[in-house]
Amino acid sequence: MAPALPAAVRFSGVSRSFGDVRAIDRVSFDVADGEFFALLGPSGSGKTTCLRLIAGFEQPDAGTIEIYGESVAGVPPYERNVNTVFQDYALFPHMTVAENVEYGLMIRKVPPAERRRRAGEMLEMVKLAGLGDRRPIQLSGGQRQRVALARALINRPRVLLLDEPLGALDLKLREQMQVELKGLQRQVGITFIYVTHDQGEALSMSDRLIVFDHGRIEQIGPPAEIYERPATTFVAGFVGVSNVVDAELARRLTGTAQAFSIRPERIRLVEDAAPIGDGALSAKGVIVAAVYLGAATRYTVQLAAGGQLLVLEQSGGEAGPARATGEPARLTWLRRHHQPLR
Repeated sequence: MAPALPAAVRFSGVSRSFGDVRAIDRVSFDVADGEFFALLGPSGSGKTTCLRLIAGFEQPDAGTIEIYGESVAGVPPYERNVNTVFQDYALFPHMTVAENVEYGLMIRKVPPAERRRRAGEMLEMVKLAGLGDRRPIQLSGGQRQRVALARALINRPRVLLLDEPLGALDLKLREQMQVELKGLQRQVGITFIYVTHDQGEALSMSDRLIVFDHGRIEQIGPPAEIYERPATTFVAGFVGVSNVVDAELARRLTGTAQAFSIRPERIRLVEDAAPIGDGALSAKGVIVAAVYLGAATRYTVQLAAGGQLLVLEQSGGEAGPARATGEPARLTWLRRHHQPLR
């Protein structure tokens, strides 16, 4: 049996402060070799600071960072086997696309013929073959992002760091690039560490993700686990849309004073006389808002027990919401879909 590879990146009790602000606070996590790993959180949560610490642009105040089992304490950025792709692409406007891609090899004094060959391979990989003679200004935003990826990958880093790389793109192109980026990561097989504040990106692209808040880790796990079983009130509210039920309302609804979350799509609107099965709960209320979303309608129901619940119901082909505001409503859901919160 082959020995296990060391973690691609390991944080052990890492802290970093800027003046009185603790950007990250005693953070520990491992990123596996070849993993697509996302750092997710709102602005100021600490995710970009973690990326800069890996890259060597910042140094920790406490704790250790290892890349493939070796401490990087005091190792300058240019000696770390990582590359970074930024949101603003950071391309050289006076260089051609091919020259931009070749730049890292030129710094390493790779012979010109080898540089051109490898740049051509990279441009073909990112679907930009034949565009090497253009300037960055002649490319679309998505094409410029591909050039930035090719330039980062041509040096064959063991870890690629991506800091909100799709943030400047419009929604349709961003969704297209998410698919392409994940496919590219599988093709090259290197470790991607991806910073984003977009929950959809993190859920759709990553093998695992961390959710940060105020410099601390709220939860680590695969996307489905984070979405279906949020560990804290913050995660339940930040990742997707969720109903967060406090302990008092939970007691009225379930008989147990344990706060929980439940996703709107897990709740059904049923007829008043409809039976509920074993393991199910129900509550009555009044619809106070109905928002037609096309494929689904989102209802806000004011409960007789107090508080409100959001319900997401698949649209049935109607021109708008199937139910009107002011209508009485009966909700039902399975107890097993509760996620206890701390």
